[in-house]
Amino acid sequence: MSERIFGIFLLLVAAGGIFFGWGLAAPISYEPVGPRAFPLLVFALLTVCSLGLIATRRPPTVWAPAPVLRRIAAMFVIILGYALLFDRLGFILATTLAGIPLGMLFGGSWKQSVIGGAGLGVGLFILFDRLLDVALPTGLWLKPLLG
Repeated sequence: MSERIFGIFLLLVAAGGIFFGWGLAAPISYEPVGPRAFPLLVFALLTVCSLGLIATRRPPTVWAPAPVLRRIAAMFVIILGYALLFDRLGFILATTLAGIPLGMLFGGSWKQSVIGGAGLGVGLFILFDRLLDVALPTGLWLKPLLG
């Protein structure tokens, strides 16, 4: 029953997304399909998936034990903090600070998590910002060094 309730909720979200996405229009046409194609496609797929949840019969849902749910909640809080601090701290520091507790949640030691978080922050920054030319925020502390 919970899948059907969730399916109805997703169907309402998809309907709202299609409603708002339909009105998207660029003042200057820079591509053949325009800016509304991607959101309409995503919400159309969400509609199909939500109808699948509503229409199919499934056995009752067995929820995860409490420790697993606590770890999921902790990961949510860490990622929320990462999103809120991303621009202020910059990609390297925010990724490092998020990678440390995430590494520990997945069973890494303190040392492994610090090395992994710092490696992710620096390595991904070099990959995306320098090699792939994707602009990432450097944060206030690194701007003078990188120019």
